[in-house]
Amino acid sequence: EVQIVETGGGLVQAGGSLRLSCAASGFSLADAGIAWFLQSPGKEREKVSCINTGDDSTHYPDSVNGRFTVSSDNAKNTVYLQMNSLHAEDTAVYYCAAQRFYGLNCPSEFDYWGQGTQVTVSS
Repeated sequence: EVQIVETGGGLVQAGGSLRLSCAASGFSLADAGIAWFLQSPGKEREKVSCINTGDDSTHYPDSVNGRFTVSSDNAKNTVYLQMNSLHAEDTAVYYCAAQRFYGLNCPSEFDYWGQGTQVTVSS
């Protein structure tokens, strides 16, 4: 059984930092696309980063570029999202999603999802 578990969320002041972790079991994160999404109440889910562990490429939307960094530790089968200079608008539930992937860039769909971790940024 595949399990994706996100940890590291919490309450932080605007301008602060958090590091989220995405640990997988039953699924190797090598040769995969792993993305982080956020979802705020009443809004569409938004992808904020993706890492392709096959070619070690990372991808970000303009809204977070320079503030968020995604990385992987294959030995720990874990992906991290380092979030700096957090804004109140970054408040959301953050989800990790994974997909076996051998292509370039990142997959467009993901089979495996975690339950999410809440990030709250106070202004």
